[in-house]
Amino acid sequence: MTQERDPAFVRFAGIEKKYGRVVAVKPMDLEIPEGSLVTLLGPSGCGKTTLLRMLAGLETPTQGDIYIRGKRINDTPIHKRNLGMIFQNYALFPHKTIFENIAFGLKYRGVSKTDMQKKAEKALETVRLPGVGNRMPSQLSGGQQQRIALARAIVIEPDVLLMDEPLSALDENLREDMRREIDNLQQQLGVTTIFVTHDQREALSMSDKVVVMKDGFIQQQGTPEEVYNNSANHFVADFLGHSNFMVAVVGEKKSPFLEARLADNTLCLVSPAEDFAAGAKAEIVIRAQKMTLGYKTDFTRQAEMNYFFGKIVDRSYMGGEVSYFVELAQGQVLHVINFVKRAPYRRGDEVYIQVDPFHCRLLAP
Repeated sequence: MTQERDPAFVRFAGIEKKYGRVVAVKPMDLEIPEGSLVTLLGPSGCGKTTLLRMLAGLETPTQGDIYIRGKRINDTPIHKRNLGMIFQNYALFPHKTIFENIAFGLKYRGVSKTDMQKKAEKALETVRLPGVGNRMPSQLSGGQQQRIALARAIVIEPDVLLMDEPLSALDENLREDMRREIDNLQQQLGVTTIFVTHDQREALSMSDKVVVMKDGFIQQQGTPEEVYNNSANHFVADFLGHSNFMVAVVGEKKSPFLEARLADNTLCLVSPAEDFAAGAKAEIVIRAQKMTLGYKTDFTRQAEMNYFFGKIVDRSYMGGEVSYFVELAQGQVLHVINFVKRAPYRRGDEVYIQVDPFHCRLLAP
């Protein structure tokens, strides 16, 4: 009888992890497609690193099974799982040369010295650091050391590449460079990659699929566009970027939109949502970047647009864009992020906020 091929390259089936009475990962299923870069995203303590460590063999599941290429690996020793791993602190051997660090994994796979040299040189070329094999880790910058850690992980030609907060120790500019580096390299090699981070920018900019976690469980998974534009709940919408939430009661259809009445009795047009019937309580979520500001004195109403009026109570100038906090008449403060097109608005300015109904989405309260 022919065994049915598992469609997922990596699969967690009913996986759970407890430390005594503490549940780090609640029973869950997760599939990782072959050749994809999937990010486990969430705050500290949400279970994402524990999930990665169970796959690596560094933690034993309390229950459930883990599969790679359709083969159950729960009882497979760490060194036989053929996984490349990259950590936050690089984990390079300080007393070994760059070549020795990269070749460390090959040494225990029975690779000849000649092939070891060729593979190490190729890995260095892949991460754009040729010719540094004889140097020591201390002679390289933080960004270069992280590239060496990447070279060491890919030189063994792993089935799966695991990255646990690999960019956290780098400054912002280096992180941006390394994000592009990892993204391009993953696409070039086509290696199935699981990336753990708490940084939503990393997750959104690099991933084929984002898995948002909280309290040991998956809140939502999907493409970056899906989880950002169609967040499943308040936590996901709040964690992925800057969002505003407004309590509302769903009203009648006003094709192609729905009406929603805010607490101050203001009517707001929102994106269609079949899950909400008239009279249902809901939250309206609006991304800070989807709202635009104008001086109240310049206000001109446009059909089928939502408007709010208020006063700027705080702002943060960030070069190309400005983060504004606008207090409405009823006291709620909305967060608005706009690109700088002219002199930024100032504290105390009377302004209006304009937002397209398609950017106003309903969530369960």
